[in-house]
Amino acid sequence: MTAMPDVSRGEAVVAALVAELGEKTVLSGAERPARNASDWSTLGPQAPLAVIRPATTEAVAAAMRICARHGVPVVPQGGLTGLCGGARPLPGSVALSLERMTGIEAIDPASATMTVRAGTPLQVVQEAADAAGFLVPLDLGARGSCAIGGNASTNAGGNRVIRYGMTREMILGLEVVLPDGSVVTNLNRMIKNNAGYDLKHLFIGSEGTLGIITRLVLRLFPKPACTFAALCALPDYASVVGLLTAARRGLGPMLSAFEVMWPDYWETVSSMPGVRVPLAQGHAAYCLIEAQGTDEAFDGPRFEAWLEAQTEAGLLADAVLSRSVADVKAFWGVRDACSEFPQVLGTHESFDIGLPVAGMDDYVRACKAALGQRLPGITALFYGHIGDGNLHIVAGVKGAHPQPKDVIQEVVYGLVREFGGTVSAEHGIGLTKKPWLGHVRSEAEIALMRRLKAALDPDGMLNPGKVLPGKDLPGKTLPSEILPGDAV
Repeated sequence: MTAMPDVSRGEAVVAALVAELGEKTVLSGAERPARNASDWSTLGPQAPLAVIRPATTEAVAAAMRICARHGVPVVPQGGLTGLCGGARPLPGSVALSLERMTGIEAIDPASATMTVRAGTPLQVVQEAADAAGFLVPLDLGARGSCAIGGNASTNAGGNRVIRYGMTREMILGLEVVLPDGSVVTNLNRMIKNNAGYDLKHLFIGSEGTLGIITRLVLRLFPKPACTFAALCALPDYASVVGLLTAARRGLGPMLSAFEVMWPDYWETVSSMPGVRVPLAQGHAAYCLIEAQGTDEAFDGPRFEAWLEAQTEAGLLADAVLSRSVADVKAFWGVRDACSEFPQVLGTHESFDIGLPVAGMDDYVRACKAALGQRLPGITALFYGHIGDGNLHIVAGVKGAHPQPKDVIQEVVYGLVREFGGTVSAEHGIGLTKKPWLGHVRSEAEIALMRRLKAALDPDGMLNPGKVLPGKDLPGKTLPSEILPGDAV
């Protein structure tokens, strides 16, 4: 059910926001940008009462105080590249976009840190680190559009988690605006700092439901001097697990990515224009291995010798080794071809799940069989960051409008629960996954999440209706949207 917005309250809060922040910061009516009505999810647009575009932390705090006083909820927005509806406005809400809060404030070479404003695109952060001789290892396909604050609020993963960890491991300090408008600033630049609770972890991965991240201190890493890659064909999934174990042992800290693609994925991208596929079809699995080193003359031969040893051990049916940076990019082009699936496959459902690595192929087989039984003729492709237990699924019935989403989700998430996985590995919960949160989180865990929400946001004003199934706060009616199948 959807609560009807209070028109007079909406008009009052917009007037108060304009009076405090100005018409250039607060856009309402016909001035509201269409892009702020949704994110990259398939939920469709929902126009907010107004779009606030503050340029300072103080303006964010002022906006929160005004909205809290009028009882109007606020939905934080970064680059709007989320896939789960976490940044999509709700009826009767105000959208607070951090798009103007951009820029690198400081790079400290001695402590290897960067202080950056939350609305800064990830690619800008990467390029600034590179120019200073460092690396920000977080990397994902939406790098040119996603904002670093949004990456933190969803605890983004990306391609190199196996070496550097999730976004959480790259953050030393945060500045956060709480739901009541108070500001907590802890721009810590020290790796070792055990002075009380490490409060930043409350907000990293909380999807804007507990506070609005406005500034961050990021750890910087040494910039690799060289990068190598190999595309491998494997005879079975046991060889995939064996190769991953060998890569961890033999390559050590050089190992930066371990991506696996199942045969249906490989066959699909092989037919796509502009994608160079250097290995033949017909193998049980395909793996992209990337290693980053500090000395090309030493690490290059080391990587090649390691790959030859795996062939001799019988783990590889075929392999091709990069000989240039262009080869590395071309290999990644095979893995990143999934971004073109909407044009190739038409409408479909996409999934981001996590599973224990050893049982991942068993899950794939069970999922393909169950989907085929429930929906004959369905296309289901499997691929992902297997080195960190993250599997992506693309599934759709060709020509079906709309897609049988409920059936597909029931199969995919039902088997996730059966195999002891997670419904979200790196994209968050937002709106679309909250009906399934109970599949992978216990009642006690969800109850604790509710207690944290109630403690930090007792009036339920910050991104209500997201993440937690049903109502955010027991007994409280919020202008939230409850999805079909959600328990109120």
